[in-house]
Amino acid sequence: MSVQHNRDPRYDILFEPVKIGPVTTKNRFYQVPHCNGLGYARPKSLAAMRGMKAEGGWGAICTEEVEIHPSSEISPYIEGRLWDRNDIPAHRLMTDAVHKHGALAGVELVHNGFHAPNRTSRLPPMAPSAMPVDAYDPVHARAMDLTDIRNLRKWYRAAAINARDAGYDIVYVYAGHCMTTLMHFMLSRFNHRSDQYGGSIENRVRLTREILEEVKDAVGDQCGIAFRFAVDELLGKEGMTSDGEAQDVVGMLAELPDLWDVNISGWSQDSSTARFEPIEGYQEKYTAFVKSMTTKPVVGVGRFTSADAMVSQIKRGVLDLIGAARPSIADPFLPNKISEGRIDEVRECIGCNMCVSGDNLSVPIRCTQNPTMGEEWRRKWHPEKIEPKASDDAVLVVGSGPSGLECALQLSNRGYQVTLAEAGIELGGRSTKESKLPGLASYARVRDYRTNLLQQKSNVEIYLDSELDEAAILEFGFSHVLLATGSHWRKDGTGRHHHQPIPGLDTLPTFTPDDLMSGEAPKGHVVIFDDDHYYMGGVLAEKLIAAGNSVSLVTPAVKASAWTEYTLEQERIQAKLINLGIEIITSQAVAAVKGNEIELSCTYTGKTKSITADALVLVTARNANDDLYQSLKSSPDKLIDAGIKTLEIIGDAYSPGSLASAVYYGHLAARCFEGENWDAALFDGERPGLIS
Repeated sequence: MSVQHNRDPRYDILFEPVKIGPVTTKNRFYQVPHCNGLGYARPKSLAAMRGMKAEGGWGAICTEEVEIHPSSEISPYIEGRLWDRNDIPAHRLMTDAVHKHGALAGVELVHNGFHAPNRTSRLPPMAPSAMPVDAYDPVHARAMDLTDIRNLRKWYRAAAINARDAGYDIVYVYAGHCMTTLMHFMLSRFNHRSDQYGGSIENRVRLTREILEEVKDAVGDQCGIAFRFAVDELLGKEGMTSDGEAQDVVGMLAELPDLWDVNISGWSQDSSTARFEPIEGYQEKYTAFVKSMTTKPVVGVGRFTSADAMVSQIKRGVLDLIGAARPSIADPFLPNKISEGRIDEVRECIGCNMCVSGDNLSVPIRCTQNPTMGEEWRRKWHPEKIEPKASDDAVLVVGSGPSGLECALQLSNRGYQVTLAEAGIELGGRSTKESKLPGLASYARVRDYRTNLLQQKSNVEIYLDSELDEAAILEFGFSHVLLATGSHWRKDGTGRHHHQPIPGLDTLPTFTPDDLMSGEAPKGHVVIFDDDHYYMGGVLAEKLIAAGNSVSLVTPAVKASAWTEYTLEQERIQAKLINLGIEIITSQAVAAVKGNEIELSCTYTGKTKSITADALVLVTARNANDDLYQSLKSSPDKLIDAGIKTLEIIGDAYSPGSLASAVYYGHLAARCFEGENWDAALFDGERPGLIS
């Protein structure tokens, strides 16, 4: 029996096929290449993740960057590898998974040049001209001679043939993000050659043209040839610009590839967080010119989650295909939901780049909004399906923060009767509070997606302004109780650096993030002691500056918001804080407080110095709000008498962490409910086979 679709006719244009050389996509939804921490090390997980997007309706699904030769490997990062034909079987897992659902599979072939220190292969890196590698490794890249260039062309050709034989429909030539040999040749700041591959822009583009021709000659009769090109580096005259040499490049190569995949560079710009680029389609002002210069289809990105914005891009002649990486991670079923008239069920990306952190940490991809991302194979999780309930027992979830909302939603999806009790007068917990801080408005999507669905469910009751104590919970008679009571920021200064309270805090007005998010307002010169190293210290500094304070941010790390390196934000955060006039004091910890004198201690030498302040904000550690759980747990006889079969504590109340962790733990608890212990649940692991 066919499914009745109720698609809004305004969105029909999104489901038109697009021809890419000899192949055709079934619609305009195109998952552009993106890294994921799975790559060559976890091919089964990778195939399941990409296959899930194909099931969700994406017309084309591409790999991450795939290295074509051991002279271009960027370990310890885990990307794809297609060094030779021995790698084909792993890639076939992905192409088969994608083809199963009628989508095209694309592969982004890459040679990384001096971006690759070759830590594993130990081969000398190569570049257009001799220079140190793009890392702190004590390694230099040698200048490529004409033999190296001929070899590179051969490697690309061989990799393209291997890609075709692995089942790929689209083969990429990649010149983007300032991470590839081809882009390095194009850029005059790296290319200092005086031969036919250097000097004029025509010469600097020569190698790219040759490789496009090489790849097209090898596989162009069966595969669409895509060219990924960064049209602007946002460096002004020092780099590639969309109103300068990028137009020359597009003009010279306009009809050579079958598809133009255009973006901005570097990666931190292309995958900017919502904190710095809150509007979807933010790349349009740089990439829009390409469509007018070629007859070939164009795909671009901009963290698109709105069907109306997508339609606008196509009707205005900006793009032919709607490119997405992060939106396809947050909701692999975004195309199907638009097609089926379920737009209100789209799980919108919040632009936090938790997904990117997985790649940067060489661990499986994760997502704040979609806790099933990266778990498709190892836990067998599906983003739209869940096991039915194991009993008719009713469940009480206490707390409506990210973990409580996710747990309640998934338990209701399983068919349980769920009661959600919230002590406050609004849902969302920390996601609501943090969304009111500078640059974090998108965090409200964590709340909005879940509350919208919960409020439509007949098996869910929601109670606000309902703070429950032990007596009330015992009285209700629920068979199962899950406590998602959150956490609170510590006010004594203990954290990563200090394991004992900071002395003298009672002599100076001292605040926590909770205080500031609740409306308390320090006055005068405020010192923030940031021992959290994620986003909170920086956004509070912005908030205080906006309120008219002067601010010094003190951190034991060597830079502000150090962990945000993994989310590609750190440099932009530090630059913004400096531009706002915020003093950044690194490698120092608050050691003691004596009135308005704050003693700092060098994290390397222990030497002390003092600064003055009118107030101190401590962004150090959080304590779980687990008093209610501990009280109930300590009286097992009372639980039995009340008919409570299980008592669980989840999310930040169990172990304070990121928003992504809170959502994940809530999801895991719901999946494991009336089964295995959620906090000890095991998963399948991929283990490399031994070759005799």
